[in-house]
Amino acid sequence: MLKVYGFPRTRSTRVIWMLEELGVDYEYIKVNPGAGEGQSAEFRALNPSGKVPVLCDGEFCLKESAAILTYLGERFPEAGLIPPPGSLDYARYLQWTFFVLTELEQPLWTLAKHKFVLPAEYRVKEIAKTARWEFARAAETLAAGINESGCLIGDSFTAADLLAAHTLGWALAFKIPLDDPRLETFARRHLSRPAYLRALELGPAT
Repeated sequence: MLKVYGFPRTRSTRVIWMLEELGVDYEYIKVNPGAGEGQSAEFRALNPSGKVPVLCDGEFCLKESAAILTYLGERFPEAGLIPPPGSLDYARYLQWTFFVLTELEQPLWTLAKHKFVLPAEYRVKEIAKTARWEFARAAETLAAGINESGCLIGDSFTAADLLAAHTLGWALAFKIPLDDPRLETFARRHLSRPAYLRALELGPAT
């Protein structure tokens, strides 16, 4: 069985959402980084950084949320969540995946790090203005890429949409306005998918 090591309200949600879209069996093992559980010797054997998510498929374990989404999409191609490798749409999938990680997410992650993640002595509150500006520019690019079907690739939902919508969800959580109505529509549409709502229902660790 597939095993996911993760925790709610982290990038692990992307992986759980993907698995719910796929409709495959998996085990969700909660590892709370905030409580130091990611630093245990057992978990660091899976990921030396101590970060979540980690996906294990038998003896094979994989880190990094976008890499996991891509692996799962290729592992279960019948779901159509990843375009066929080698196709032009697959190249577009990689383009949007890399864009979300390097351009759209990073300003939001900068905001989070300098607000509550980093130790207080390493936080620079003045960076918030720059990060918000960077996000606004990246968001404009994303909005321009949303097609008439409300997706980034073709006319059906893919893991690229999942990744982008989840990241826009961070922006909404940070009370950052999505100035382009295409972004608001895109985010609300995909964040209302039943698989995403099921992922949220797993809730915090007990």
